[in-house]
Amino acid sequence: MPFTPLHMGLGITIKAIMQRKFSLMVFGWSQIVIDIQPLYAMLTDTGELHGFSHTYLGATLLGLLCAVSGKYLGELSLKILRESKHLPISWSVSFLSAYVGTYSHVAMDSIMHPDVQPYAPFSEASPLYGIISIEALYICCLATALFGGLIYYVRQTTKG
Repeated sequence: MPFTPLHMGLGITIKAIMQRKFSLMVFGWSQIVIDIQPLYAMLTDTGELHGFSHTYLGATLLGLLCAVSGKYLGELSLKILRESKHLPISWSVSFLSAYVGTYSHVAMDSIMHPDVQPYAPFSEASPLYGIISIEALYICCLATALFGGLIYYVRQTTKG
């Protein structure tokens, strides 16, 4: 499903642990961008549902786009939200966050969608498909979100 918030669980946990060394804004932006192709396919009933954007090659190219655009969009969003303590987003943080976002998205969707071919155009193999049930994947996503939220809460309440 395009734009699923379940992908954010991993990002929340990484953000809680790494703090300013990871951008949840850029990570979230990468989740949206990578699902534009499936959204287009669903709305127009044309093309592959999980095509090039859901390959590691596509994720590499989209990661670059998300890192560059996400740095500026993330900083603008943080200014609007008056969260200046998270500014600026460094280039290294932006690239790390974008690539963790795009690559993890492909990996997670590879587990649940039979049409994802993560190694295309080099291989049609999808070795992660069905490695765990969709329900277990959802539970993992929700658990990482709750775990990350707990870590974040503890870190915020124990700051001296």
